[in-house]
Order: sequence, then C-alpha cells, then structure tokens
Amino acid sequence: MTVELVNGKISNVYVKGGCNGNLKGICSLLQGMDAHDAIDRLSGIRCGSKQTSCPDQLSKVIGEALEAEAAEK
Repeated sequence: MTVELVNGKISNVYVKGGCNGNLKGICSLLQGMDAHDAIDRLSGIRCGSKQTSCPDQLSKVIGEALEAEAAEK
C-alpha cells in the first residue's frame, strides 16, 4: 500500500493485493479526504476473526505518510 498526501489530504492511494473491488472503492472514497479523518474511520476495523483488515492496514500506511509529510516540512 502506498498513500500520497498533499497538505494532509489524500491525493492517491495504491494497493497491491487484498480484496480488489472493495479496495478500489475505498481508495476512490478516500481521495481528497483529510488524512486524520481517514485514520479515524479506518483504524481498528477487523476482518472476521483476524486482528486487522485491509482498511486497518491502510490507516497505518496513511499515518506513516503523515509522518513523512511532516518530516519534509
């Protein structure tokens, strides 16, 4: 998963693997969203009995992108 931010907003999301159709939809919905709002919405979502999910993993990648963006400034 790769997330590109512009001024704290999600501009692009790239995902390899996972549930293709669902992730395409999620990526489309996230474009233009504030990264902090996306993390709040996606963090902690579980997939069945698993401790994590594609959206939860995506929230972690968005957090990493925020940290990288802050370090660049």
